[in-house]
Amino acid sequence: MSDLLKKIDARTKLAGTNKLEILLFTLGVDARTGRRENFGINVFKVREVMRTPEITQAPDMPPSVEGMVSLRGALVPVIDLAKYAGIKTGSKPEIMIVSEYNGQTQGFLVEAVDTILRLDWSLMRVPPDMLTVQMGGLVTAVTELDNGKLVMMLDVEKVLAETTQTDQAIDVGAVVRHQKFGDMMVFFADDSVVARKQIEMTLDAMGVRHQQSINGKRAWDELQRIAKSAEIRGIHVREMLQLILTDVEMPEMDGYMLTRMIKSDPRFAGIPILMHSSLSGNSNQKLGQSVGVDGYVPKFEPHKLSELVAQHLLNA
Repeated sequence: MSDLLKKIDARTKLAGTNKLEILLFTLGVDARTGRRENFGINVFKVREVMRTPEITQAPDMPPSVEGMVSLRGALVPVIDLAKYAGIKTGSKPEIMIVSEYNGQTQGFLVEAVDTILRLDWSLMRVPPDMLTVQMGGLVTAVTELDNGKLVMMLDVEKVLAETTQTDQAIDVGAVVRHQKFGDMMVFFADDSVVARKQIEMTLDAMGVRHQQSINGKRAWDELQRIAKSAEIRGIHVREMLQLILTDVEMPEMDGYMLTRMIKSDPRFAGIPILMHSSLSGNSNQKLGQSVGVDGYVPKFEPHKLSELVAQHLLNA
């Protein structure tokens, strides 16, 4: 297993090239369809892969949370992904993927891991509505490999939000508000429905107008329309749009590439870009800075998001 993930730090060089590497895994043969579906998780989020250790049951856990395991002295919650996704299999998950991001560590039980693939984000597509409904919004992107195999990227943030019993409510009294904000607009892009909802609630609580998109490619298309509208009106884009907020991982175009394109377009001069991501390591922050990001804020910390957004809007 260690050979599968060695030299993982070198993969950070992919940032800014619109490429990613994913670890493929399976959850077992679905009793309803008779198929073994293939899933993927970004290697950036994987700390290690191991045989499923002994799991200690814990009271008052959601149905798909099997319990806790001790990893190097730390208690880590373990989630059965097949159970969570509603896939009924006759096999017991033998592998645990340990994922670490946004300051949290968790284990995901899977049937097996396959290999690591390097792909271009432009090949990752927004899932069709039928698949979104079937998987309960669990899949954020799909791609077809050269051998015809379909791979689905899981919305890990959605899994964690619904299994860790974290309070996602926004404390309106704790966010930064200012009368100036009502005349300002923030544009944000994120492929996770959970993340988009929390950004929306935070900006609403701040009294800031906003527009959104579900990935970098669609965000770039919408930003082009905004720029064209400003040109027709004879004004600068920054008079219509005061801040851009982007995720890193998104199908079709990631946040690094989106940032690079915005920063290279003089029409968007003077508009700060904040990176809002669950990839919270220092290396990822440095990569964001290398493409021109003006600030970085971790996901699911609405008060920090509010503070950084307010700081840039008040300086606009």
